[in-house]
Amino acid sequence: MVEAVPSRYELRRVIAEGGMGTVWLARDHKLGVDVAAKVLRGSEASAVLRFVREQGLRVHHRHVVSPQGWSADDDHVVMSMPLVRGGSLQTLSRDHGPLPEPYVAVLVDQLLDGLAEIHRHGVVHRDLKPANVLLEPTGTGWPCVRIGDFGIAAVVGEPRCTVVGQSLGTLGFMAPEQARGAEPDPRQDLFAVGVLGRCLLTGLPPGQLPGDQPGAAPGAGGLWPFLQWLSSDDPARRPSSAADAREELRRRRLLPAGPVWQQWPDPPEVFDQVAELEEPDDPGPTQHPDATQPGVVDQRPAGPTPPDQGRPAVRRQLLRGVMVVSFVLAGLSAVLLLLALLR
Repeated sequence: MVEAVPSRYELRRVIAEGGMGTVWLARDHKLGVDVAAKVLRGSEASAVLRFVREQGLRVHHRHVVSPQGWSADDDHVVMSMPLVRGGSLQTLSRDHGPLPEPYVAVLVDQLLDGLAEIHRHGVVHRDLKPANVLLEPTGTGWPCVRIGDFGIAAVVGEPRCTVVGQSLGTLGFMAPEQARGAEPDPRQDLFAVGVLGRCLLTGLPPGQLPGDQPGAAPGAGGLWPFLQWLSSDDPARRPSSAADAREELRRRRLLPAGPVWQQWPDPPEVFDQVAELEEPDDPGPTQHPDATQPGVVDQRPAGPTPPDQGRPAVRRQLLRGVMVVSFVLAGLSAVLLLLALLR
């Protein structure tokens, strides 16, 4: 049963709007922290909560976006999640271009770590791609990814909401058998990690990646064949699990001992993209969800353009567009994890 605590969240500023509701920068008075709070109208909330009960997850892990709480009244449900302050892998790739191989190796290792826990609970994500992987702001240091957006996640062996043979996912990142409507299998997520990693190494979308023949990706190094292994067309040729893939990553000694990319002329940088949003342009009275809140529209802007060397000043101009994407994606993942609080 939902506990109605409508005053728990102090809604400070809209940071994203989409078909599922409005995301606010908010203060959670119960926890005493700033959060991203998604406000759903009552009519939307009932549908979302039914979906949560069907697909609810119990995954709490350092590389997975987890919910923090919620409150409700007769008209709205407010769901909160941590502020993931560093944007997404999509943002980083667009901003920086091809990423150093040691850096990508760390990202892949963390993705496999998070997936190992997700799969341990019998869940298959089914939509891993750069936009659905958020980042903590670690500067040029060791990165920290957070897997988000469990909107089409499925539990292995449980009935699905989709018709048999119907495929859900993102073209280019979907395993061939997933595109054919096969039953959920953890190895489908491993395929996506392999494609995602190659996209980060090259700065290219899936459809433009070099072929699998030797020498197709000059300068890619030893990580490239590992990623090809993950993204084999035949699931039987992929690793049997994310944990096994992590072990192989170490056996091949592909992980750096430290942030060696900091020695590069232009190292990848993940900075705090929320700080500027925490101070409104026109401070005014705070708001709480009410029945007069207007409807929402989908306003997802195009990705940011590459910056010059004057960062992070130039990058701050991209904050609004970046945060719309990041919080919309993080919002749905937290919604689908809320049963961790309810069960």
